[in-house]
Amino acid sequence: MTGSFPHGDSGAALDDAKAARIYAALGHPVRLAILRQLIIEDACCCKDIVGRLDLAQSTVSQHLKVLVEAGLIDYRPERQASRYSVNRGCLTIIHAHLGILAAGCCADK
Repeated sequence: MTGSFPHGDSGAALDDAKAARIYAALGHPVRLAILRQLIIEDACCCKDIVGRLDLAQSTVSQHLKVLVEAGLIDYRPERQASRYSVNRGCLTIIHAHLGILAAGCCADK
């Protein structure tokens, strides 16, 4: 199961509903830690994340679900352990979206 964002497509539009869902998913410190871990590791299973964050497996699974639903990470089922990885296309889109917001409010007028 993957998120709703294409990989590497920075030209995709980000409507307000999608943006709000992504920003809400980023609004929890555990999810930020998971995302940061996946950026470092490239891809890993839930058990690896549980071991690094010292949280219950059910807690980590719930946070992973929110990140997948927001499109920030991808889920790839494998035989022994399912793998999670960062959806870099989504991060590129968010980066561009924040740039537009910042330019609109922070530009010299």
